[in-house]
Amino acid sequence: MAKTLKERIIDALIELKHIKREDLDVALQLQKTKGIGLDAALIEKGLISEQELLILLVKELNIPPINLAKYKVEPHLKEIVPERIARQYHVLPVSELGHTITVALSDPLNIFAIDDLKSITGRDIDLTITTDSEIMRAIDNYYGLKNQTSVAEAAKNMPDDETGALEVIQETEMITDMSTDDGEEAPIVRMVDLIIKEALKQRSSDIHMEPTTDKMRIRYRIDGILQDVLTVPKANQNAVVVRIKIMSHLDITETRVPQDGRFKMRLANKEVDFRVSSLPTTYGEKIVMRILDKESLSIGLDGLGFFQDQMEIFKESISKPFGMILVTGPTGSGKSTTLYSIINQLNTVERNIITIEDPVEYLIDGLTQIQSKAEIGLTFAAGLRASLRQSPDVVMVGEIRDSETADIAIKASLTGQLVFSTLHTNDAAGALTRLVDMGIEPFLAASSLVMVCAQRLCRRICAKCKEPVKIPERVLKEMKYKGDPDTVFYHGKGCAACRNTGYKGRMGIVELLVIDDAIRGMLINGASSHEIKKYAMEQNHMATLWDDALRKFNLGLTTLEEVLRVTSSE
Repeated sequence: MAKTLKERIIDALIELKHIKREDLDVALQLQKTKGIGLDAALIEKGLISEQELLILLVKELNIPPINLAKYKVEPHLKEIVPERIARQYHVLPVSELGHTITVALSDPLNIFAIDDLKSITGRDIDLTITTDSEIMRAIDNYYGLKNQTSVAEAAKNMPDDETGALEVIQETEMITDMSTDDGEEAPIVRMVDLIIKEALKQRSSDIHMEPTTDKMRIRYRIDGILQDVLTVPKANQNAVVVRIKIMSHLDITETRVPQDGRFKMRLANKEVDFRVSSLPTTYGEKIVMRILDKESLSIGLDGLGFFQDQMEIFKESISKPFGMILVTGPTGSGKSTTLYSIINQLNTVERNIITIEDPVEYLIDGLTQIQSKAEIGLTFAAGLRASLRQSPDVVMVGEIRDSETADIAIKASLTGQLVFSTLHTNDAAGALTRLVDMGIEPFLAASSLVMVCAQRLCRRICAKCKEPVKIPERVLKEMKYKGDPDTVFYHGKGCAACRNTGYKGRMGIVELLVIDDAIRGMLINGASSHEIKKYAMEQNHMATLWDDALRKFNLGLTTLEEVLRVTSSE
């Protein structure tokens, strides 16, 4: 009796991969229990990788493979195979020839899916094969926002969901100046609304609009990583830029120099601020919009991913009547969010809080916020000097960039103000010696500093597709892992909720250096940052960035890849 396709695949797995029969039985049972394909069950049990299974299926079934990343699918095919069907059966229509549709899929053993496709489309079905992850990525690209062929089509197809309409607050009425005809004007407005609305829905922090030779590429920065979302036809590029400039109160006639602006929008009774930067490039103006959602600040320190012991150190430090607290780290490490969350907690009627920023990111009621403008002489130092005559209780300086600002900030912290600021250093101890390098007297720096927080941001594992993962012992040994050998590690498999990245949301990785008398003495005596850090680790049990990242990895909050991406072992 001839063997079925499934039996042939199982025999090949046993022969080529030396997989035990009992392991296959477990995978087959998982397939029945979860109602998933055999391919997904084999991969989930770790018996074979996606790529190995693809090679095996191609060899055994003589079905041609396809690289969807290099294949352009005709737009009209989505009318024959709707998005719902493509996602349900994990198939992508590839081409049409006469009465036959060629589809790409990962599980050719799923004869029910193939039969259903025949019934739904009324066509004969030809098969090509690729990995499931590549199919799902191609489905997102094909049915998602990326393949809208024109602004009018994108605007027409914009879903009217429950979030309601976007409304620009206090927008200048200059729409008639847009460089499009009347028929194209409304679609441009709707197109920009669609881009902004989708960015908010995807929890994006930035929208990048980048002109290229033949189109304008739209990317969102989600959890710190840029992702392609949409392309705008070259013919509509200028109209989209002009629309955003009008919203941001920028000069639409000036295209040769960079410009900065901001606007505010209301969506479903929620106000969101946008900071806009335009930059002239070879192929036109590039626009970057930073999304500033004030609701993210109201979560306070508790929502930033800090542990309880770290929270206690923070709360004790900010309860001091005066002194300086520094947050250090590279650009994009969440320094501003941490500072604003602290300021938000201190923002009460009894306190006069003044901030000097460049630029002012979040507009918050109850604060006196000053925009630094170096071109007219309003530098951080000048703004700080003037603000000290306003009887402040708390002062936040956006960044200590020079010795003058550092000197005034430190003297302010010694005369009764609580001062917050940021510095660009790799670790917490480095901030102390950086101040001395900037010309601050060691005894002044030692007297004023209360605490230094070094910070990074790492991505959280997506809760919806979180699954255990095996980390090779060799890797754990190389990174000198000292945890419980029976610890279960996790990663995100990738799903629709996280756009197949395996991550959703971010959290802070912190190193908190509390300045005690011994550290003050070391600083005055000219100790190096390495010596100060070594003392803090050995005597004060300070957890470094690496320690904190490993702690979160141990608890299954993030992955080893993220730990290695944002921190390094000492």
